[in-house]
Amino acid sequence: MTASLRKLGSSDLEVYPLSLGGNVFGWTADETQSFAVLDAYTAAGGNFIDTADSYSAWVEGHVGGESETIIGNWLKARGNRADVVIATKVSQHPDFQGLTAANIKAAADASLRRLGTDHIDLYYTHFDKPEVPVEEIIGALDELVKAGKVRHIAASNISAERLEASLAFSDREGLARYVALQPHYNLVSRDTYEGDLQNLAEREGLAAVPYFALASGFLTGKYRPGTTVRSARAEGAAKHAQTERGRKVLTALDEIAAAHEAPVATVALSWLASQPTITAPIASARTVEQLPALVGVDQLRLTEEEVGRLTEASA
Repeated sequence: MTASLRKLGSSDLEVYPLSLGGNVFGWTADETQSFAVLDAYTAAGGNFIDTADSYSAWVEGHVGGESETIIGNWLKARGNRADVVIATKVSQHPDFQGLTAANIKAAADASLRRLGTDHIDLYYTHFDKPEVPVEEIIGALDELVKAGKVRHIAASNISAERLEASLAFSDREGLARYVALQPHYNLVSRDTYEGDLQNLAEREGLAAVPYFALASGFLTGKYRPGTTVRSARAEGAAKHAQTERGRKVLTALDEIAAAHEAPVATVALSWLASQPTITAPIASARTVEQLPALVGVDQLRLTEEEVGRLTEASA
C-alpha cells in the first residue's frame, strides 16, 4: 500500500500522516536502535522526522544535540536527504538559549552541522520567549529562509496572542510566515490546544503537528490502574490511569481497537488525525516493534460515530 502524504499548511512540503519523534534518539535508543527505527519508518512510507537541538540535554552527561547528530549520521549513511522532511527547533539547547536574533542564527548553524545538511525543512521556535519582540524573532527566521538555510518556519509552545502578532507582522512586512504549529494535544489533554489556538490555526491555514500525541505512552494502553511499567516515562503516563477521564478514554479505545483489530495506540492517533487542523501527530518509537502501531494511522479510518465516542469519553 502506498503511503498517503498530506500538504503541510500553506508550504510546499508533503508529509506522512505520522511524524516520527526523535526525542528518544540518543536517550532511550542508541545509534544502532535509532537507525533501525528510522529505516523501518521510511520503509513504511514515512518521511517526516521531528527533533530539536536540545534533545537529549536532560540526560546526565549529555550536552544536547545527540538526536540531531544521530539523524545526521543516518542521513549520511543512507544518502537519502532529499527523501525526508527534517524538522528541528531552537531556544532550549544549553548553549543556545532563547530567541534573540543572534541566538536563532547561531543555533541554526549548529543544527545544520550536526544534521550534516545545508538546509532545515521546518524550523520551529521550541518555546516562545515573550520578552523578545516577535519582530526580532520573525526577522531572524526570515533571514535564514532568504539564505536558504531554512525552507519553512513554525512555532511550538506559543500563545494565541503571540502567534497572531507574529503572523500579522509577517504579512505586514512580507517576511517568512509560520506554516505550522506544534501544540501539546491528545485525548487526555485537549484544552492545551482546543479553543483560541486551534481556531487561529484554522483561520490562518496553519498545519498542526501535535506532540505528546500518545500522552507519554498512556494512550498505547500499557499503563492501566494497578499495573507497573518500567519506562523512562512511566511516571508521566501512569498519572492518567488514576483519573476518571483516563479510565473512560481507555475503555472507549479498547472497544474501538477490538472492533478494528487494531492497536490502541493506532486508534488514539487516528482520533487525533481526524481533528480540525491536524496534519500529522508526532510519536516516537524506541524499538522497531513499537513502530507498526504508529504508522498504522496511515490506514486506519475511524467512523464518525467512533470519533464522537472518543471525543465524548475525553471531555
